[in-house]
Parts: sequence; C-alpha cells; structure tokens
Amino acid sequence: MTTEPEQAALAVELAELRRTVDVGFARVDGRLALLDHRGEQSEEEVGQLAGRIRVLEHGRWPLPSIAALTGISALVLAVWQAAGR
Repeated sequence: MTTEPEQAALAVELAELRRTVDVGFARVDGRLALLDHRGEQSEEEVGQLAGRIRVLEHGRWPLPSIAALTGISALVLAVWQAAGR
C-alpha cells in the first residue's frame, strides 16, 4: 500500500505533468494558428498575383501574329519588287 506522503508526491507530479502537457498543447495550438494564418496570406497573395498575370497577358502584344504579318508583308514586297523589274 502507498502511504500518504507518496500519494501527495504522486499528485504533485501528476499536476506538474498535466501543466507541462497543457503548455505543450498551447504552444502547438499557437503554431498551428500561425501556420493557418500564413497559409491564408499565401493564398491571398497567389490570387493577387494570378490577377496581375491575367492583366499582363491580356495587355501584351500578340508577337507571333505580328511576326507572321511582317513575314508575309516582306514576301509580298519581295514578289512585287521582283515582278516590277
């Protein structure tokens, strides 16, 4: 059988262990909340960047089309000059 001082010591140790576990859980909860907040910020930034990319893509010049028109124009000009001589 356990004596009264041993039970008191056991109760104190269990209380200390419970406090340590509670503090650990509080730290983990805080870190998870911080990670959740950072994740939300990252999602918001990605959404903003996607919007900026859409705006840039919409406003850019159609370079392949311009290159094709330039090539066709050069070919027509060359044929016209060759036929005119």
